[in-house]
Amino acid sequence: MARIKGAVATRKRRNKVLKAAKGYYGAKSKLFKTAKQAVMKSGNYAYIGRKQKKRNFRRLWITRISAACKINGMNYSTFMNGLKKAGINLNRKMLSEIAINDAEGFANLTEQAKSML
Repeated sequence: MARIKGAVATRKRRNKVLKAAKGYYGAKSKLFKTAKQAVMKSGNYAYIGRKQKKRNFRRLWITRISAACKINGMNYSTFMNGLKKAGINLNRKMLSEIAINDAEGFANLTEQAKSML
Protein backbone atom coordinates (compact mmCIF):
# COMPACT_ATOMS: atom_id res chain seq x y z
CA MET A 1 0.00 0.00 0.00
CA ALA A 2 1.16 3.53 -0.77
CA ARG A 3 2.24 5.74 2.09
CA ILE A 4 0.16 8.90 2.57
CA LYS A 5 1.98 11.98 3.76
CA GLY A 6 0.34 14.90 5.56
CA ALA A 7 2.33 17.68 3.93
CA VAL A 8 -0.60 19.25 2.09
CA ALA A 9 -2.85 19.31 5.16
CA THR A 10 -0.02 20.63 7.35
CA ARG A 11 0.81 23.41 4.90
CA LYS A 12 -2.87 24.33 4.63
CA ARG A 13 -3.20 24.48 8.40
CA ARG A 14 -0.06 26.60 8.76
CA ASN A 15 -1.05 28.97 5.98
CA LYS A 16 -4.47 29.42 7.55
CA VAL A 17 -2.85 30.50 10.84
CA LEU A 18 -0.32 32.75 9.10
CA LYS A 19 -3.11 34.38 7.08
CA ALA A 20 -5.02 35.07 10.29
CA ALA A 21 -1.84 36.61 11.77
CA LYS A 22 -1.28 38.90 8.80
CA GLY A 23 -0.49 42.42 9.95
CA TYR A 24 0.79 41.37 13.38
CA TYR A 25 4.06 42.89 14.57
CA GLY A 26 7.38 41.17 13.79
CA ALA A 27 7.70 37.41 14.17
CA LYS A 28 4.05 37.07 15.13
CA SER A 29 3.13 37.36 11.48
CA LYS A 30 6.06 35.33 10.07
CA LEU A 31 6.86 32.37 12.31
CA PHE A 32 4.24 29.66 12.69
CA LYS A 33 4.73 28.95 16.39
CA THR A 34 4.52 32.58 17.52
CA ALA A 35 1.76 33.30 14.99
CA LYS A 36 -0.29 30.42 16.35
CA GLN A 37 0.06 31.75 19.91
CA ALA A 38 -0.83 35.28 18.80
CA VAL A 39 -3.88 34.11 16.85
CA MET A 40 -5.12 32.05 19.80
CA LYS A 41 -4.65 35.00 22.17
CA SER A 42 -6.35 37.42 19.78
CA GLY A 43 -9.25 34.97 19.45
CA ASN A 44 -9.64 35.04 23.23
CA TYR A 45 -9.56 38.83 23.24
CA ALA A 46 -12.15 38.94 20.46
CA TYR A 47 -14.45 36.58 22.38
CA ILE A 48 -14.13 38.63 25.56
CA GLY A 49 -14.57 41.85 23.57
CA ARG A 50 -17.89 40.70 22.15
CA LYS A 51 -19.21 40.27 25.69
CA GLN A 52 -17.75 43.60 26.87
CA LYS A 53 -19.31 45.42 23.93
CA LYS A 54 -22.80 44.43 25.10
CA ARG A 55 -21.95 45.49 28.66
CA ASN A 56 -20.53 48.85 27.59
CA PHE A 57 -23.47 49.72 25.37
CA ARG A 58 -25.94 48.90 28.15
CA ARG A 59 -23.98 51.18 30.52
CA LEU A 60 -24.04 53.95 27.91
CA TRP A 61 -27.80 53.63 27.39
CA ILE A 62 -28.45 53.69 31.14
CA THR A 63 -26.27 56.79 31.52
CA ARG A 64 -28.16 58.57 28.75
CA ILE A 65 -31.55 57.62 30.19
CA SER A 66 -30.43 58.70 33.66
CA ALA A 67 -29.29 62.11 32.37
CA ALA A 68 -32.61 62.65 30.58
CA CYS A 69 -34.52 61.59 33.71
CA LYS A 70 -32.64 64.12 35.84
CA ILE A 71 -33.65 66.87 33.39
CA ASN A 72 -37.28 65.82 33.92
CA GLY A 73 -36.97 65.70 37.71
CA MET A 74 -36.66 61.94 38.27
CA ASN A 75 -33.94 59.45 38.86
CA TYR A 76 -33.28 56.39 36.74
CA SER A 77 -34.53 53.69 39.09
CA THR A 78 -37.88 55.35 39.85
CA PHE A 79 -38.35 56.07 36.15
CA MET A 80 -37.80 52.44 35.20
CA ASN A 81 -40.05 51.28 38.05
CA GLY A 82 -42.79 53.68 36.89
CA LEU A 83 -42.50 52.48 33.30
CA LYS A 84 -42.78 48.88 34.43
CA LYS A 85 -45.89 49.64 36.49
CA ALA A 86 -47.38 51.60 33.56
CA GLY A 87 -46.89 48.57 31.32
CA ILE A 88 -44.57 50.37 28.92
CA ASN A 89 -42.15 47.77 27.57
CA LEU A 90 -39.37 49.72 25.87
CA ASN A 91 -35.83 48.45 26.02
CA ARG A 92 -32.99 50.67 27.18
CA LYS A 93 -31.61 51.14 23.68
CA MET A 94 -34.89 52.60 22.44
CA LEU A 95 -35.34 54.70 25.58
CA SER A 96 -31.89 56.22 25.10
CA GLU A 97 -32.67 56.98 21.44
CA ILE A 98 -35.91 58.68 22.49
CA ALA A 99 -34.03 60.63 25.17
CA ILE A 100 -31.53 61.90 22.59
CA ASN A 101 -33.77 62.58 19.60
CA ASP A 102 -37.21 63.30 21.08
CA ALA A 103 -37.02 65.25 24.35
CA GLU A 104 -40.76 65.97 24.34
CA GLY A 105 -41.62 62.30 23.91
CA PHE A 106 -39.27 61.37 26.73
CA ALA A 107 -40.90 64.01 28.94
CA ASN A 108 -44.27 62.35 28.24
CA LEU A 109 -42.79 58.99 29.26
CA THR A 110 -41.50 60.47 32.53
CA GLU A 111 -44.95 61.95 33.25
CA GLN A 112 -46.55 58.54 32.69
CA ALA A 113 -43.96 56.93 34.95
CA LYS A 114 -44.58 59.57 37.66
CA SER A 115 -48.35 59.05 37.50
CA MET A 116 -47.95 55.31 38.13
CA LEU A 117 -45.91 55.75 41.31
